[in-house]
Amino acid sequence: MSSRLRILSTACVVALLAWVVYGALFTVDVTQYALVMRFGQVARIISEPGLHAKLPFDKVLRLDRRITFSRPTPAEYLTVDKHNVVVESLATWRIADPARFVATVRTRADADVRLADVMLGEIGSVLGTYPSATLIAPDGNPERFRAVVAAIRSQVAGFARSAYGIEIVDVELLRLALPEQNREHVFDRMKAERGKMAKELRTAGEYKAKKIIAEADHERTRIDAEAYAQSQRIRAEGDAEATRIYAAAYGRNPSLYKFLRTLQAYEKVLDENTTVFLPADAEMLRVLRPRQSAGGSIAPPVTAKSKPAELTPTTSFARRGKQGAGSSPANTIGPDSGAEQR
Repeated sequence: MSSRLRILSTACVVALLAWVVYGALFTVDVTQYALVMRFGQVARIISEPGLHAKLPFDKVLRLDRRITFSRPTPAEYLTVDKHNVVVESLATWRIADPARFVATVRTRADADVRLADVMLGEIGSVLGTYPSATLIAPDGNPERFRAVVAAIRSQVAGFARSAYGIEIVDVELLRLALPEQNREHVFDRMKAERGKMAKELRTAGEYKAKKIIAEADHERTRIDAEAYAQSQRIRAEGDAEATRIYAAAYGRNPSLYKFLRTLQAYEKVLDENTTVFLPADAEMLRVLRPRQSAGGSIAPPVTAKSKPAELTPTTSFARRGKQGAGSSPANTIGPDSGAEQR
């Protein structure tokens, strides 16, 4: 009987020790906070993962320390310029103060409800100080919208941390919509603003185009003036060089130079379609006039032919062209008449 009693008492002691060991040891995951609760109060907060000990009558409350999100239902707000706008928001958060979190909200569902109330209130208070154009940003400037979101994030984070022990990681406005009764008015205003922007851009473009054209005209005028001045300078230098060459040639052989210049004048003046009236003693006709030899006879003028012809004082020196209908006979050069060259 005594042996059975000893065995029973030993089993009870072992069971008690097992219960004590089982109730005193617990594990904490890396994604959790462990709150040791003693008589409803937080005795310890354990954030390090691993195996830990507690009193057998203590309870362990585990909280998720990972980042999570809350998405309140879309709500309608009023801007400072009395325009209604429907906003859908999103908040990402995590537990920063486990003791405050357990004392105020305790569960994830309660935290979502409390955060939704905070976000709706703070969004309304911030949007009430901005016009609707800040949210729409028709001029393509997103900085104003970011300023609105940053103000909402700051106010929500400050209140949630102090009131619920929740750290707000980020707050975003996912979607902005307009109530049906306001859409047409807002769209008309957006069209008017876009039209104004387009007009300003066109005006700036026209001004820039006129400025470029004026600069191009000024540059063209300058280039033309410089080119004309350069051409005149080059032409003057060429004329001076030609005059120098002519003077040098004339100085070397004045008679030959005068003869060549006379022939060049004949080429320019005398042709089939030109009639020139000159006196018989004109200097220009010196080459064509018959010259008197030493014996008193009249020698023929110097020509390009190998054998000069014997001419009388009434010999014709006219340059004949092709005679057609209506053409007049060649005129002659006599001692008592002028010269007509054709």
